[in-house]
Amino acid sequence: MARILVVEDDPAMAAVVSRSLADDGHEATVCGDGIQALIAASSTEFDAAAIDVMLPQMTGFELCRQLRARELAFPILMLTARDAVDDRVRGLDSGADDYLTKPFALPEFSARIRALLRRQASQAKTRLELGNLAIDLVANRIQVGDAPVTLTIREQGLLRALLTRSPQVASRSDLLGEVWGTAHIDPSIVDQYVRYVRKKLDAAGSTAAIETVRGQGYRLVEVTA
Repeated sequence: MARILVVEDDPAMAAVVSRSLADDGHEATVCGDGIQALIAASSTEFDAAAIDVMLPQMTGFELCRQLRARELAFPILMLTARDAVDDRVRGLDSGADDYLTKPFALPEFSARIRALLRRQASQAKTRLELGNLAIDLVANRIQVGDAPVTLTIREQGLLRALLTRSPQVASRSDLLGEVWGTAHIDPSIVDQYVRYVRKKLDAAGSTAAIETVRGQGYRLVEVTA
């Protein structure tokens, strides 16, 4: 059984979502606004959250940012009637892990929650390492040796996805789905962010490097002299 935080100001929708979670064997805690959700999250250890974007007092985007600022790392599924690409990007940049547009089918909602819980379980490690590169998943800190490396949220997500899979290859579509939350954007954005991360790792003297696998994607490997 997983504990799921549901933040939804529509009582009917909250009831439907809660019933769906209960049918899947989960325990739902429902909050009608962001303030209630922050209070609940400070006193209960949740395994995941489903957060509506349009909330009273603060938006779902702001709630997501505040949860991440408090170093609460449980996966977040954003629920919204707004399907614009900019809104999806904004939600993911706020710290959300996935995005589901209303109206949605309950089986898809259940599948998204299961996927987030599986991902959370696979990331239960608190530290990932390759060569002199390390990612502290609890403190959300990246280091090369003892020196910190500053990356944007998107760059961090890309590096984490590659390090989690290393030495396996991650395709562009894999990275778009995991880091950007959708495969329906120009895949060249992946190449652009790979260049950003490569430049920062090289500047820091990392012995872990992003290798291009022609026709397949990218992988993170340790480079030895």
